[in-house]
Amino acid sequence: MKLTLRSYARTVCAIAALLAWPAISRADAPTTRPAHWSFVAPSRPALPVVGNPAWCRGAIDQFILARLESENLSPATETDKVTLLRRLYLDLIGLPPTPHEVDAFLSDSSPDAYAKQVEKLLASPHYGERWGRHWLDAARYADSDGFEKDKPRYMFFYRDYVINALNKDIPYNQFILEQIAGDLLPHPTQDQIVATGFLRNSMVNEEGGVDPEQFRMDEMFDRMDAIGKGILGLTIQCAQCHSHKYDPLTQTEYYRLFAFLNNDHEAQRVVYRPDEQMKVAGLRRQMRQIETALRTQDPDWESHMAHWEERVKDDQPQWTVLDVENTGENDQRYLPQPDGSLLAQGYAPTKFTVTFRTKSKVDLSHITAFRLELLTDPNLPCGGPGRSFKGTCALTDFSVEVASADHPEKRAKVKFAGVTADYDQPERVLEPNFYDKTNNRVTGPVKLALDGNANTAWGIDAGPGRRNQDRKAVFQCSEPVGFDEGTMITIHLQQNHGGWNSDDLMNNNLGRFRLSVTTADGPLVADPLPKRVREILSIPHEKRSQNQVAEVFSYWRTTVADWKDANQQVEDLWQQWPAGATTLTLVAREQPRDTHLLMRGDWLKPAEEVTAGVPAFLHQLPPDHKSDRLTFAHWLADEKSPTTARVFVNRIWQSYFGIGIVATPEDFGMQGEAPSHPQLLDWLACEFMKPMVIAPGESELAQPWSIKHIQRLIVNSAAYCEDSRVTPELYARDPYNRLLARGPRFRVDGEIVHDIALSASGLLNPEIGGRSVMPPAPAFLFQPPTSYAPFPWIDETGPEKYRRAIYTFRRRSTAYPALQTFDVPNGESSCVRRARSNSPLQALVTLNEPIFFDAAKALARKTLESGATTDADRIDYAFRCVLSRHATEAEQKELQSLLNKERQRFADGWKNPNELVSGTPEPTKDLPPGITPTQLAAYTVVARVLLNLDEAMTKE
Repeated sequence: MKLTLRSYARTVCAIAALLAWPAISRADAPTTRPAHWSFVAPSRPALPVVGNPAWCRGAIDQFILARLESENLSPATETDKVTLLRRLYLDLIGLPPTPHEVDAFLSDSSPDAYAKQVEKLLASPHYGERWGRHWLDAARYADSDGFEKDKPRYMFFYRDYVINALNKDIPYNQFILEQIAGDLLPHPTQDQIVATGFLRNSMVNEEGGVDPEQFRMDEMFDRMDAIGKGILGLTIQCAQCHSHKYDPLTQTEYYRLFAFLNNDHEAQRVVYRPDEQMKVAGLRRQMRQIETALRTQDPDWESHMAHWEERVKDDQPQWTVLDVENTGENDQRYLPQPDGSLLAQGYAPTKFTVTFRTKSKVDLSHITAFRLELLTDPNLPCGGPGRSFKGTCALTDFSVEVASADHPEKRAKVKFAGVTADYDQPERVLEPNFYDKTNNRVTGPVKLALDGNANTAWGIDAGPGRRNQDRKAVFQCSEPVGFDEGTMITIHLQQNHGGWNSDDLMNNNLGRFRLSVTTADGPLVADPLPKRVREILSIPHEKRSQNQVAEVFSYWRTTVADWKDANQQVEDLWQQWPAGATTLTLVAREQPRDTHLLMRGDWLKPAEEVTAGVPAFLHQLPPDHKSDRLTFAHWLADEKSPTTARVFVNRIWQSYFGIGIVATPEDFGMQGEAPSHPQLLDWLACEFMKPMVIAPGESELAQPWSIKHIQRLIVNSAAYCEDSRVTPELYARDPYNRLLARGPRFRVDGEIVHDIALSASGLLNPEIGGRSVMPPAPAFLFQPPTSYAPFPWIDETGPEKYRRAIYTFRRRSTAYPALQTFDVPNGESSCVRRARSNSPLQALVTLNEPIFFDAAKALARKTLESGATTDADRIDYAFRCVLSRHATEAEQKELQSLLNKERQRFADGWKNPNELVSGTPEPTKDLPPGITPTQLAAYTVVARVLLNLDEAMTKE
């Protein structure tokens, strides 16, 4: 098992708890201690009086200036317009301005020129990409499961939800509400359901032999940690094992919060892109039109359908569900369900035979048939009923043995006369996901589960839109079996149609299933009616809803021979149904779980049962509340919350100025750092929740909880526009710029380092959203022993190669090197404050990493095609593409010297220039007249230098 920092920290915490802290809760938890500042809801403070009000452009500046004056300091002058514009671009969209955009800004003499730039950038679709990255850190977003197998997962719909939500500026309280309980809102949209992926971003462990419940609990602890850091700004995870050492949070209160989240299925839904959603809506509409036409053609359809119902509603035999247990290996766990079915969870082998035996004797001696039901379940991929990446499965062989309960030596292998199923899949070659070296296996009709051929199997894939539904097969005995004294039954389910590797979504296993027997006389066949139709038939006609009547009609029409043509038209429409993709979400359980306090945080040591509730030191729930996630979500986003608004505006501030008003954004508790500007923090929090100021660019008061409103206030402040130059005296006094006597200056985030290079060179693919991409990476990273097993990393070759870094596939155990080197977290746990390091490796990345080298080549060609005719003009153009400003005379001289030296080196045969500039993209293809490969190569060297400058990746 991979030992992560999180698991190590949890181990240390558990040891500390064992040595020093009570096992369950502190009965003597402090109740009279004065409330900590962050545990009291913010109230809007009065604006301070300052000595130099002319400097201030708004309330933010008054608070900043008041603090500076108290320290006998003065703010810096405003920075130059080019630096300010580049700062603004990097802050709001994470991309540098083009020379044309800089010139347009410089030539705009209107008094609102800067405010117009702010509005343009806030309206850019790239805004959501820039600011979504911060939230995805807190949400521990990644594209793989983590741990040993680290299988890929498809969470990009959640990433796109975050980007789109920020672009739309949906209120932050709604943003929280949807991510905690979007699925519980009335008539939730797909986006609101996808939003619950915030809670599902935890790592998942499917190593052989793991207990699914153990790692479900680990995921729960991780969710609590993400809510604590990302929303509440409190170290609530400390109370997992014992009452909090510093904050007034007891262990009991921790598990009462925990109880809100403990009543859900770990779902993996099928979801559709916007264009696919439109197509699905169109197909549904056409199907309804066909069915409406059929009703019009037959005015007596209700009577005819009622006669059909009378014939079929009681035509099924009595079945006895078998209570069975797995007698073989326990790597894949089979969890008993209340309806007698078994749910496969945990490790998923790819080729195996599982054996089940009845736990006790079956008091039946005339068994005529066996039934295998494949059942859907929210905890399976796409809802099941299988565990494959499509939610399907394949049954290679079904065999049964019976033995006397009193005389085990009396046993026999059951012979079957035949088998039927409610769906017979046409025979087809196994999907590529499951290929092995022979590649001669097929899936098809249910008869293949009785042919004794290990290369054939019963498949259930009815195609997109219909593959994820309950299925059933009935195996008719050649003659009745059983013993008068009672029968022990052993059933073998051979599943030989998975892939060669259990790590890469290659299992094709049964997910949830139920085994039954009957003593009814034959011939017996599988019930053709879908489960849902059977359920509706048991409801009296007068009590059925219109939707229920329509569901029955949709099945019944397929049985009417005269409607063959119409049925075929509907079938043709089903063939056009889009495949969609999957994403991890939550689905509320119908039967809630019991939640217990866990001694020492150990899931094997449950103590007293707890009910859902909130800590006494925070705001309380309304009377008569429900104990569900929606209640919890409303509580988190309540205006009465002492921390929610403060925590988020603090993180916004941190992004702009490099450090928050509270320097410990994950900990607003007793051990957190005191705020540098406490009144400003409260003013921002109150203005966030209930705006009372019209910011530049706004025509009226902003909506409550508007993120863009707070950002308008910040970027239009005088404090934001200050020059970033610092004197030795000021640096010694305020090294981290907490007082803001100067403007912000620090290296941008790792993704922006990458994006600046692509944007400056003209290579950037501006597409918004979509699947995660795999830019070039060293192949050895994805092969043993670097990876536990081979991982299908396929380098992009088309335009996808040059997408923004937010779309780079994030594999937790194999972080993308170019991003990891610049401190991008790998998503193992919630991160609300990135490290910002400086190392020689970073220079090696920007000089040599393939994407950066491609950018240098593209920038060189872009420069030579810019229309500039002299080296000086070309150098200045390239300089402005990267740094926005003009090169100084000294910089021009240095770069010209480098250019001349490189030209001479190539002319002297130092290296073939075609080798330097070869590859993708093809910079030497169709070069303009007068531009030679030698010249392009020399300019490529200059471009590499420019992209590697400290200033290129620094927000000045």
